[in-house]
Amino acid sequence: MAKIKDTDYLFLTNRIRALERSLLTRERMERMLDAPTAADAAKVLQECGYPELETVTVDSINEMLSKAQERTFDDLYLFAPDRNMIDLFRVKYDYNNAKALLKSEARGVDATHLLVSSGRVDPKKLDEEIRSSSLRDLPGKLAPAILQAREVLGTTGDPQLSDFVLDRAYFEDIAQLAEGTGSDFLIGYVRLMVDIANLKSLIRTLRMGKDVEFLRNVLFEGGNIPPAKLLHGMAQDAPVADLYSSGPLAEVAEVGAGCISGKGNLTQFEKLCDDTLTAYLAKARYVPFGESPLVTYLVAKENESTAIRIIMTGRLADLRADVIRERLREPYV
Repeated sequence: MAKIKDTDYLFLTNRIRALERSLLTRERMERMLDAPTAADAAKVLQECGYPELETVTVDSINEMLSKAQERTFDDLYLFAPDRNMIDLFRVKYDYNNAKALLKSEARGVDATHLLVSSGRVDPKKLDEEIRSSSLRDLPGKLAPAILQAREVLGTTGDPQLSDFVLDRAYFEDIAQLAEGTGSDFLIGYVRLMVDIANLKSLIRTLRMGKDVEFLRNVLFEGGNIPPAKLLHGMAQDAPVADLYSSGPLAEVAEVGAGCISGKGNLTQFEKLCDDTLTAYLAKARYVPFGESPLVTYLVAKENESTAIRIIMTGRLADLRADVIRERLREPYV
């Protein structure tokens, strides 16, 4: 098969530039925060292409966002020269569905209402596969990860350990997909995701007073900073900030280090982690065409969904605007 060139993305890039005009901007977020009611806040979303909601509830918002995500994937699938770029962003929904199904199986409850249809595997099929333990034709590392996670959950009864098995497979899957596309931009994005996940694990481990062996079990391969460096640093009591001093996570690590003693702001730390990814993606803003605008738009839509959930759940809970605002990340536009 011929190598995909940047110019093969010319039509799709032009389409994405048009779609970007409907993304949720900071100005629209502020209008949602200042709207008299939650229903009025939801009306602002019509400017972003979302339908008018008859009733504004957490469930109706989630359903609206789930359908919008499916439409985004289906639309971009039609024009993408390499669909693996889109599949990489669908992977997490498969793993989230698997987590929900395994936990519901262990508890003997129904998880159907928790499943989303934005992954590569139809939720009903995944449910049937797990119930029957056949696990045939599942993509990537999903099948062996489900088997291992089920065993861990059954042995330990700890859903966090089970989730970690699935998280490890998730990062391995998206790293493999990214490598397969040959996109340095996408590969760099995935590596930064892994670095952020490992930094969060390091901060969490130190806050909990756990040892190096605990950290070893909650780190992921595939980032710019190898787990061995973090393990060695922890064993030598090296300052967290020193381990990240030469990369894009320097400021984030400093804030995270302040959280270890309980004096730092965890909300700010989490926000800075996400804003670092947004800053990485900003490099694609002025790229005339190629795969990076596609990657950036897919992440922007995910971030938009997160922002809408934060604002709308906050409005429905009658939280103050300043409280909600603290939780919001920097938008792409």
